[in-house]
Amino acid sequence: MTRTDHYHDPNAPQANSLKVAVSALVQDEQGRVLMIHRTDNDKYSIPGGGQEIGETVAAAVVREVQEETGIDVEVTGILGVFSDPDHVISYDDGEVRQEFSICFYARPVGGEPRTSSESKAVRWVAPEDLSSLDVHPSIQLRIQQGMRDKKQPYFT
Repeated sequence: MTRTDHYHDPNAPQANSLKVAVSALVQDEQGRVLMIHRTDNDKYSIPGGGQEIGETVAAAVVREVQEETGIDVEVTGILGVFSDPDHVISYDDGEVRQEFSICFYARPVGGEPRTSSESKAVRWVAPEDLSSLDVHPSIQLRIQQGMRDKKQPYFT
């Protein structure tokens, strides 16, 4: 399914759903950030996705990172809650979702990088090289906040 992110776009369609999503800023011992090249919007992103019924948000983070990247992680903290109503995501099935994502810090504990149906590339990227990637502004915000202040969770 394809998606289009509308970010502070006055012509964006009206949201018709809200779903809990999770994402993770995963950094290795060298400080590199785990990034995926998404198949649905062709942009680079930190891994993440929707919480499923019967799981905690922490379990959702662990599952989503593993599914999209092959990397096993341990959740170490909360980066923030991103719920900007001016960021909506439209899908080709007619759903238009208002952003609601809880972003966590996580550290790798195992696994090997591999792609999935949601990621056509998986890379460890040095922070100074992130600007060379096509990253959506809402994901850039998560990364910037996560690198800036690890003591206070960010929220909108």
